[in-house]
Amino acid sequence: MIDINIFFYTGIFLAIIGSLATAWGPKVKDPIVRTLNTEVASIGISLILLCYNHTLALLTLMATTVIVTLILFRAITRLEEMGADV
Repeated sequence: MIDINIFFYTGIFLAIIGSLATAWGPKVKDPIVRTLNTEVASIGISLILLCYNHTLALLTLMATTVIVTLILFRAITRLEEMGADV
């Protein structure tokens, strides 16, 4: 049987690394890398919630993925409209 603590500690690790990567992300020129940086943090949060409830973890992953992707693509589109080098 898989120990539940593995999911919890892996989730905390991914959430911290993903948050740091997201904070470092605006220096990265590639928009795909920016999106992936935020996805790492959302997967970490989902792993933490997976320890408590499977449905809650799945809904959190779907919601954070959709919201973060929409926000990032809107920000990238606005920057390109303004003529910034994205």
